[in-house]
Amino acid sequence: MPLWQWILDGVLLALVFLFCYGLALVLRRRMLARNGGTFELSHRARSDRTGRGWVLGIGRYDGDRLEWFRIFSLSPRPRRVWDRNRVDYNGRREAEGSEHLALYTDHVIITLESAQGDIELAMSSRSLLGFQAWLEAKPPGTDWDKHRQR
Repeated sequence: MPLWQWILDGVLLALVFLFCYGLALVLRRRMLARNGGTFELSHRARSDRTGRGWVLGIGRYDGDRLEWFRIFSLSPRPRRVWDRNRVDYNGRREAEGSEHLALYTDHVIITLESAQGDIELAMSSRSLLGFQAWLEAKPPGTDWDKHRQR
C-alpha cells in the first residue's frame, strides 16, 4: 500500500476519534444536566501564580453539595465537591490581566472560605445570584455546627 494511503487512513482515523470524543462530551453534558441545576463554573485549581490555574467546568447542585466537573473530561464523577455547610462566601471581583483569557467574558470571580483554605470560582452574574440563594438556603443552626468543627 502506498504511503499516501497510510497517511489518509491515519487522518481519517484521527477524525473519527475526534468525532467520537466530541459526541461523548455532548452526551456526558446531557447526562449531567438531565436533573437540572447545572451551570458554567470555572475553578482555580492552582493559585501559585497570579491569573493562572483556571480550569473550565460545569457546576451542579446536589442537595447540600456543589459538584464541579471538568468540561473536557469524560468522567461521570465530579472532580471537586463542596458542602454548603462548610463554605462561607467572602466576596467577588472582576477578572484581572490574563484571567480574561482563561475565563468566559461575562464571568465574575468569587472567593469562598473553607477549612482547607480559600476557594476561587468563576461564574456568570446570573449564576452567582442562584449560588448565593443556594448558600443562604442552608438550614438554621448550621453555622453553629460549622464553627465547632474548625
